[in-house]
Amino acid sequence: MTSVHTPTAPSTPAPSRSTGVALMSGGAVSNQTGAAIGSLAFDTITPAGVVAVRQWLAAVVLMAVTRPRLREFTRAQWRLVLALAAVFAVINLALYSAIDHIGLGLAVTLEFCGPLAVALAGSRRRTDLGCALLAAAGVAVLMRPQPSTDYLGMALALLAAACWACYILLNRALSQTLPHGQGTATACGVSGVLFLPIGIGVLLTHPPTATALACAITAGVLSSAVPFLCDALALRHVPAPLFAIFMSLNPVLAATTGMLILDQHLDAWQWASIAAIVTANTTTVLTRR
Repeated sequence: MTSVHTPTAPSTPAPSRSTGVALMSGGAVSNQTGAAIGSLAFDTITPAGVVAVRQWLAAVVLMAVTRPRLREFTRAQWRLVLALAAVFAVINLALYSAIDHIGLGLAVTLEFCGPLAVALAGSRRRTDLGCALLAAAGVAVLMRPQPSTDYLGMALALLAAACWACYILLNRALSQTLPHGQGTATACGVSGVLFLPIGIGVLLTHPPTATALACAITAGVLSSAVPFLCDALALRHVPAPLFAIFMSLNPVLAATTGMLILDQHLDAWQWASIAAIVTANTTTVLTRR
C-alpha cells in the first residue's frame, strides 16, 4: 500500500515542481518494486512472513523519524491509533496475499478502488457518477467469470481496498489531532507489535533462507520507508491535486513492474480495465477544485 495524503498546497514554481515529480516518481517506483521483490519470498516464508518483516521495519523507521509523544495521547486519540493499527495489519496482509493469487498489477488495481470510492462517496455530480460507472465497468471486466478467475485473490484485493478507504478516513482524523504524522507512525508501531506472534510463528514453521529474508527486508525498505519519505518531501513541492493524479498511475506502474520483474503478463481486457479505473480517478481529481 502507498500512503495517501491530501493537504492543501500552494502553487509552486517549475523547478520546485520538477523536484516534486522526481520524488513522486521515485517513491512510486520504489513502492511497486519493493512489492514485486517481496513476492519472490512468498514460496519460502509465505505472504504473512513478508508482511511481518515489512511491518517491523516500517515501525522502526517511522517511530524513529516522528518520535511520537505517546504519554500525551488522549483516550480518543488512542482509539483512532488502535483502529488504524488494525487497518495496517489487515491491508498489507490482504494485499500481499492477493498478489500471491492474482499478481501485482491486478491486486494493486483492485486495491485502488478504495481511495476512488472515498473520493466519489456522497457526490451528486454527473461527472463523478460517470467516473463511478467507468470504474465499476473496469472492475466488472477484471472479475468476469473465466476458467482461470481467482475469486479468492480478487476478494483479498477488494478487502485491501476497503482497508485503504478506512486508512484515508482514519488518517485524516488523526492528522487533525496529532501533528507531524505521530498518529500514523504510532499505529504502524502498534501494527508491528501485533505482527510479532504471527511473524515469529511463520518464521519458525517456515525457516527463511538468506535470499528470502533479503527479499522481505528489501520490501520493507522499498515499500514502506522510501515511499513515506518521498511522499512527505514531494508534498512540499507540488500541489495536492497533482499528487493525487500522480498516485492514480500506481496501477499502471504495478502492472508494468509485475511484467518486467515477475513475468506477469496481462491480456488486452485487463489493461483496458486498469486504464478505465485510472481514468476514472484522474477525471475525478481534475474536475474538482
